[in-house]
Amino acid sequence: MKNPDRNTVTRLQDLPNIGKAMAGDLRLIGVDHPNQLPGKNAFDLYAQLCARTGKRHDPCVIDVFMSAISFMEGGEPLPWWAFTAVRKKHMVDNLQC
Repeated sequence: MKNPDRNTVTRLQDLPNIGKAMAGDLRLIGVDHPNQLPGKNAFDLYAQLCARTGKRHDPCVIDVFMSAISFMEGGEPLPWWAFTAVRKKHMVDNLQC
């Protein structure tokens, strides 16, 4: 996994867990630079992506967004699956019946 210096990263693809396709998805929803990620909500980004593309993406995309946001907010460069349990818990906690 990539272990870049968050203070000098200038391309989305330089972030841990972000490849060419995911960088394209982020650009599609208006995120063009890693410095735009701090303070963002991964669930909101996911909803924007689904709305923009007109399809439901794999929920693991949320995990990838969470990993990139966390890294840019000072977290360790963790694999995206390290965020799966957090996503699942959030989804269960916010389930509306």
